[in-house]
Amino acid sequence: MKVKIISDSTCDLSPEIIEKYDIAILPLYVNLGESTCKDGLEVTPDDIYSYVDECGKLPSTSAPNIGDFADVFSYWREQGYEIVHFNISSDFSSSYRNACIAAEEVGGVYVVDSRNLSTGQGLVVLTGTEMAQNGASAQEIQNACNEVAGKVEASFVVDSIDYLHKGGRCSAIAALGANLLKLKPCIEVIDGKMTPSKKYRGNIERVILSYVKERLSGRDDISTNRIFITHTRCNPDIVKQVKAAIKEHFDFDEILETTAGCTVTSHCGPNTLGILFIRSK
Repeated sequence: MKVKIISDSTCDLSPEIIEKYDIAILPLYVNLGESTCKDGLEVTPDDIYSYVDECGKLPSTSAPNIGDFADVFSYWREQGYEIVHFNISSDFSSSYRNACIAAEEVGGVYVVDSRNLSTGQGLVVLTGTEMAQNGASAQEIQNACNEVAGKVEASFVVDSIDYLHKGGRCSAIAALGANLLKLKPCIEVIDGKMTPSKKYRGNIERVILSYVKERLSGRDDISTNRIFITHTRCNPDIVKQVKAAIKEHFDFDEILETTAGCTVTSHCGPNTLGILFIRSK
């Protein structure tokens, strides 16, 4: 049976990649005050920046409800497909739980908890699309992607912790101290959760290049199939330097640049950049 790959909108794959691999996207909701908008369709990261500037607070996000999932799953089942659906980590959202309930109602749907967000999730999705193109069954794809999810290495460097403070993820005193000292925290996704790790200090350009070097230097456990550079409103010159730095360490088949969507934007704010890849072991 044909297999349709579906992901929620937090995967941050570019329109070009989505079209190339024929991936269906199911949007989360972004709540801007009294307005509830579909992620990527009715609201963009620029809308979030404007909202924060005007209101001084962050928007909230909410998962698609069970009916949303059931409608999309039923449509593709009626077209003769089995479905593999990918979700943001179940520790971040009820999206996975709702998808599982809808999948049980519809049948023929295999749900994968990516244990990640942004293109960390996107890496798992692309693994599934390539398996589907090579004729794997939905069950085989689900099994393999559940394993791959545990090998994704996703992290981001945040220029300012203002958004983290507004979102209640650090205290006012910590935010003040970090800004005075020009600290740039690195946020990692570990076991499905966002975890602060190293704090860098100094100019964001130098910090990002140091971060890339530390992530890649001396490694023999990285799959060189592809790597993502995912960022929010970063200077194109910095992104260009990051690409060059990556090439100094590994010869990846693909270095893919994407702009982070509403989820990462609302957590981290502008000038956030991460490199995301899969470990080989």
